[in-house]
Amino acid sequence: MPYDRYCDFALEHGADQIRVVGTRLTAVSEWVSCQYGCAAYGTCLTCPPYSPPPQTTTDMLKEYSQGLLLTFGNLSYRDELWPKAFRNVRELAYELEKFAFLDGYSKAFAMGAGPCSLCDACDVTRACRISSKVRPLMEARGIDVYRTVSNCGFTLNVVRSMRDLCTYLALPLIE
Repeated sequence: MPYDRYCDFALEHGADQIRVVGTRLTAVSEWVSCQYGCAAYGTCLTCPPYSPPPQTTTDMLKEYSQGLLLTFGNLSYRDELWPKAFRNVRELAYELEKFAFLDGYSKAFAMGAGPCSLCDACDVTRACRISSKVRPLMEARGIDVYRTVSNCGFTLNVVRSMRDLCTYLALPLIE
């Protein structure tokens, strides 16, 4: 597969690091829950309780052999750019998915980081207005991001305060 094209595209559009990873390294766990500790829980259609449960993710990943794990800039929550970072990660993940799909990989599917920010506010009582472009975040699908990142040879530091730097991730699956 021509992963080099997608890696180059990602690096040209803001990714700091990228690795081709086997989906068997992706850790999915029932304990991963946005319900406790995330202020966005229940406010976005791409997040729990509206996203598929972890078992669905486990089943889906069996249909893929590889994907791309991308890391993006280290920004502090206090940095004025951090809200935009979520959007950029999600948009690049979507663009990679579209790029691969147009290359003939009809199963291409991307997952990004952070609650969707494509609209000012998500109306969870209605269908998404731009459902063709939105994608879920990895945690919303039950992916243990810390273990997955470690399995793939990256290091991800725990954010302990609003001053700590954050690393954003995306996982486009291409097959």
